Amino acid sequence: MRVIACLLLVIRGAFADPVAIVPDAPASPQPVVVPRATFGPSWDLDGTYLWLGPVGAASHIDARWDSTFGGEAAVVVVHERDLLGLAGLNLGASRWTERGGGRVWVDGLIGTHVLGRMMGASLGPILEISELAHPRLGASIGVWGFAGITPFARVGAVANLGMFAELGVHIALPVLRR
Repeated sequence: MRVIACLLLVIRGAFADPVAIVPDAPASPQPVVVPRATFGPSWDLDGTYLWLGPVGAASHIDARWDSTFGGEAAVVVVHERDLLGLAGLNLGASRWTERGGGRVWVDGLIGTHVLGRMMGASLGPILEISELAHPRLGASIGVWGFAGITPFARVGAVANLGMFAELGVHIALPVLRR
């Protein structure tokens, strides 16, 4: 009997007064205004860029042909309407397919508009790395043209290997623009 009395008291307490529901807050008297987007024109490519991408080349060095594959990173400043339309630095590394080892380089880059395309020159040191020999220092000078991809040609010299000639392509993918 006591159990039933307790049960009735609990059930009676469960039927509480209904809770008053407060409606949502009134709408703001002023509409929210989003400022108009300020995108620059798509034709204006001026700015500082970080380009990353693969590089491949065929090289004639040490009296034979071999190919290299690797990657490059370039930081460039573009001013399309100026005489010096591009200036920057390029850091790259590639591996030989037959010889073993590879090469690392840092190039200074400059470019200008020629016949409606950005074309330019590169200059910088090279470090030839081999699995069987000490690193060898060298240097190169090159020309390049931007046409969606960047074909290039360069000549240079590496200590104890002599002169080399190289034809290749870099696929520059813009990663960052400021």
